Order: sequence, then C-alpha cells, then structure tokens
Amino acid sequence: MTSSSPALLELARRYGVAAEFDDWTGCRTAVAASTLVAVLDALGVKAGTERECADALAAHDRRYWQQRLPPIVLGQAGMPSSFWVHVTHGDPVHLALSLEDGTERGDLRQLENNRPPYDLGDRLVGEATFELPADLPLGYHRLRLREGDFHTETPVVISPAAVGLPTRLDRRRAWGLAVQLYSVRSHHSWGTGDLTDLTDLAVWSAAEHGAGFILVNPLHAAAPTAPMEPSPYLPTSRRFGNPLYLRVEAITEFASVRHRGRLRGLRTTVNKRADRRATIDRDAAWQAKRTALEQVYRVERSAGRERAYAAYRSRQGRSLEEFAVWCALAEQYGADWHAWPRALQHPGNPEVAAFAAAHPDAVDFHRWLQWVLDDQLTAAQATAVQAGMTLGIVSDLAVGVDPDGADAWALQDVLALGVTAGAPPDEFNQLGQDWSQPPWRPDRLAEQAYEPFRASVEMALRHAGGVRIDHIIGMFRLWWIPKGAAPTEGTYVRYDHDAMIGIIALEAHRAGALVVGEDLGTVEPWVRDYLRERGLFGTSILWFESDGSGQPLPAERWREYCLSSVTTHDLPPTPGYLAGEHVRLREELGLLTRSADQESAADRAAQAAWLDELRRVGLLGPDPDTDQIVTALYRYLSRTPSKLLALSLADAVGELRTQNQPGTTDEYPNWRIPLAGPDGRRLLLEDVFADPRAAALSEVVAGITGHRDGTGM
Repeated sequence: MTSSSPALLELARRYGVAAEFDDWTGCRTAVAASTLVAVLDALGVKAGTERECADALAAHDRRYWQQRLPPIVLGQAGMPSSFWVHVTHGDPVHLALSLEDGTERGDLRQLENNRPPYDLGDRLVGEATFELPADLPLGYHRLRLREGDFHTETPVVISPAAVGLPTRLDRRRAWGLAVQLYSVRSHHSWGTGDLTDLTDLAVWSAAEHGAGFILVNPLHAAAPTAPMEPSPYLPTSRRFGNPLYLRVEAITEFASVRHRGRLRGLRTTVNKRADRRATIDRDAAWQAKRTALEQVYRVERSAGRERAYAAYRSRQGRSLEEFAVWCALAEQYGADWHAWPRALQHPGNPEVAAFAAAHPDAVDFHRWLQWVLDDQLTAAQATAVQAGMTLGIVSDLAVGVDPDGADAWALQDVLALGVTAGAPPDEFNQLGQDWSQPPWRPDRLAEQAYEPFRASVEMALRHAGGVRIDHIIGMFRLWWIPKGAAPTEGTYVRYDHDAMIGIIALEAHRAGALVVGEDLGTVEPWVRDYLRERGLFGTSILWFESDGSGQPLPAERWREYCLSSVTTHDLPPTPGYLAGEHVRLREELGLLTRSADQESAADRAAQAAWLDELRRVGLLGPDPDTDQIVTALYRYLSRTPSKLLALSLADAVGELRTQNQPGTTDEYPNWRIPLAGPDGRRLLLEDVFADPRAAALSEVVAGITGHRDGTGM
C-alpha cells in the first residue's frame, strides 16, 4: 500500500501504533504507510495488503472474545476498578479473589454491561463487567474464574494511588552527587571506579557536605567478553549487575586466597596501564579483575556463607540461571546469541539445558559473581545511610537492553525484534536517535502480567533509596524505528502506562523508595501531570527550562516534585557547555541540521538570556569568570522549589569534556572519559576529596538545601 487505508489506520489504532504525531516544533506529521506496516509486523501482525489488514482485524476481534479474563487486572488502593469477563452467553459467572496473604475475597459486584454477545462460530460469548472493591490491600493477587468444569485465573495488581515521600526524607530538600562511577577510580580500584569507590564518595559527600543521596549511572550487567560495551545504557541485562564494579578485596573469601600479593600486583599493573591511556579500558580492567575473581571463587566458603549463597540462588530462581547460562555460552560462542548454533538460540531448548549440565563450573561462576555483587551493593547502601544520607544510593534504570545480549535472549518472546527503540528529532538531537535496543511488545508484556518489567524495577530498587528511570516517557509511548530505517522514519507505539507506572509505584512503596522519572524531550503535556498525581518526581535540567517563548523559566515556576540540576550526562559538564563544547562537537561529528554559525548564534543567545536571568536575581556581577558562572547557576537552584538537587561530579571538579554525545557510537569515545580537572589532568578519588573546587561547590549546594546554615542562600 502506498498510502494508509482506513483498514490499516484502524489496525494501527487497535495496536497503539500512531499514524500521526506532533513533532518537537509542534507540527502535525503523518506516518508513512510503510512504517505502519513494518511496526505492525514487529507486533506479529501482517498488514501489507488490504486482505491482510481485514484478516488481522477479524483475528483481533476473535482473540479478544476468546479470552475469558483480561491478561491482568489493575486497581489503585482506595478506588474501585472494573474488569470484564467472557463466558458462554447465558452461563453463570463464578469469581473468587485470592489475596497475596492467602485471604479469599468473594465480594465482587457485577456492573451493568449491555454489550451484545459475539459469535465465535461454535458458541455465543457474552461479556460481563465486575468491580473490584476499593478496600483491597496493595499487592499482587489472583482472580479465579470457574465456568462449569473450566477454571482459569489472572493476576490482579493493586498499586498505591501515589508514591509517598520516604519518611526519612520528610519535607526537607536533599542534594546529591550525580556520578559516572566507572570514570572515577581510586588508588585501590582496578582500572575503573567500583562499588567501594561509590561507598567512599557517598560517605565523603554525606559526612562532610550533608548530601542526602548519590545518583549513579546504571550498574546493569555487560557481556563478560571483549570488547565490553562501554554504554551503561546498553546493557546485556537490566535484571543483573556488572561484576566490573566489584572490589575484589572486599569479598569475604579474599582473605583466604593464597598469594594475595600477586593479585595486588595485578591490580597495580592494570592501574599503571590505565594511567597511560587517554580513555578507560574496560577490557583490560575486566581481564585482570576476572583473573583475581576466579581465584577468590575457588576458595572454600564457610557454612554460613554457603547457606547465604544457596538462599540467593533460590530467591533469584530461573532468571539467574538463564543469565548465568547465557554468560557461559557467550564466553564460548561470542556475545551475539543470533550467531550461536541454532539449537542454542532459545533458552527453552533442551540443548541449552544440556550445555548447562556439561559446564556446571562456568555457569556457577557467573551465578556467584552476581551474589558477591549483591553483597557489595547491600553494603554500599547501608554505609551511605549510616553516613547520614536520607536516601542513599539512587540507582538508574536504563530504557532498554542490547539486542544481542542476555535479556534479549532470555526474553525474546516479550521483545519486538524487528524494530529498535529511539527518539524522534528534537532541538538537541535534530537527526533523531536510534538506541539499537529492542522495545517491549505491549501485548506480550500484558500476556506475561508484566513480570519481566517488574523484575527489572525490583532489581533497580533492591539496594537503593530511590531510582531514576531513564526516558520514563517510554512507559506511555516509545519511538519504534523499523530495522534499516532512519530515526526520522519511526513512529510512536503506546503502552499501558497505568500498568507500568502502577507496578513502579507498588515496587517503590515496598522498598520505601523514591522514583524520579527522566521526562525530558518531546512529552505530551498531560503525561507530566499524570506522573505527579502518581507521586513520581520529574527531571529539570536548567538549560532546558524555558517559559515557552525561549526565555529562561523563572525559578519560582519550576516544579517542586522534581530532581533539578544544571546539566546532564548527555551534555558537556557546565564549564564545557559555557565554552560551546556541545555545538563544536556536534558540528565536528556532522550532527547539526543547520549551519554551525546559526547553531552557535542560537546558543550564545540562550546562554546570554540565562546570564541576564542570573543578574536579574542578583546572583552574578559584571564580567564573571567560568567558576563564578557555574556557582551562580547552582545557587539559582536555591530559588526553585525543587525538593531534590543534583550536583554533577564533573561540574564539581571543573571537567570540560562530555561523557556521551547522543547520536554517536565510536565516532566519539562515549562513556570512556576518565574524570579530569579543568586542566585535563586525570583525577583519582583521593584527588576529589582534596579538591577545593569540589568542596566549595558542594558547600554551595549543601547551603541551598539547608544542610549548611547560611551557605549559598
């Protein structure tokens, strides 16, 4: 089809595929028929011809009426909610609700439903509507249906109407460091920053400067093979962590390793190599660390430690087993499961089980790595809170996973493998973005009651007082790009945001944690209102805060329930931004859609407007230097009502270089820039602790939040 027919448009509507959308300039844009056909195909729907569209519409109707219960029933605490039931027309409906604690409830009130029955060919199917009581407890329950001799059930999720503030945060503001952990190592880490370094940063910022949290990049797992993926936002798994962040010497069994001096010598060697390189070498760091970890793994564990390990394996269950098997397979066949022998390309195949049985030590090593990582994450959070942090670690949940990685292999039946997720063009990424990640299939997620999604959220909150969810707009709609197409040739696909946000809210409630949604980019206006109503924090980056006419948004109009900062990891640190590094770099890499002169002029005008705003409120004098501007920008945050403020560690030390340039992979050394000062000299963690600039800017932000009386106000 060369144009979108009514049947194709109706099919797209039913599957939540946008046939048109408003771009970042506000212009209504029609989606090409070829894009609709390709995206529907990724959803398992053939729509290339009028006949295929008609057949797909009929099949959609039949599937709906064949379902006796919805794949999941959603409710909010304190509010009644309804759901449908399909039974043979005229038959009685017998329903029971089994609560998570084992209690049975039968008080489900039937509501009026006058929808006519549907003819399935062998029987007429009627639809009834029932109401869940408003007093159901929070949790994951089961709804059971009996129709004659037939029994079926479906999950019921009752989530909080809103995520409350953690009680320890109370009504105070809190500030925290935003850290790219791999970039800041100490004398005792192995070539990259690790969890002991994270703990020490938390203690320093809390005990000396009153920080309430430390926001860290995603610590998700990467493939255990070279070359290791540098992007923390393109993990092999979001359900498990990256052992690269382990501190070998902090593992209990390290004390019993023979010839420990040799391992420390290995650490010295990898650190000297890191000192000589301009960028971070994860492969060298992991090779050395893995050698040491294998020796620690072989140490006999105490009876108590062995039981703790067994309990961890039992708690993680099948997902841990699948991840460990994938890691062992990747070490033998490579990290792209699509290139493995066909029999090994699905976790359910018997050949995969045979491989695991034939390689028990290799599989168990990767299980063990996750256990000791779990231990060190637990200790990091406990120490951060003990040092005085109100929240402790705020983890980061990436939007997706590597299409060739462990989660894509284990969860391939829930992912759309014929498309990639990304973002349409916007002001700062005018060619759009292709993140090369397979998105969730909304239909398959619902069929699995959102269990894979719940697992990733649960993992992100397991050792944290809060979570930042990258591109939380993806819980509402996500930009799908057909494989081989440009990012500009994609379209939006809608998700059941009530289900996904409800699960986030429930998991956060159980963890006593706070949720921050990264809601930047092109956002439908109602979405931010919805997130606020559900108790989720938003994200404000100073450079993006505009009043709609291109002028800075006055501080008093910023959001209260928000994590606010001057910059983000997708921009240069503030000193680099003030120097126009973001324009220079994009021009050098060919990422601009208008001339560099036009872009530079627009940037200078935007920066001048912000400097004028700083002068208007009395925070900046004439002819300021860069440090004075950076300080004034952070002081400006004190004028906002935002409850959470983040100080970039890169800003604190005066770093100029950006960590990540969106729209690039190897064209720029994304996620491989070691922390440095304004002179380009590499800084270790010990240097940060002694850096007067870092201490001074931390004190400014501490004063903003009231943790230093009179400072910065």
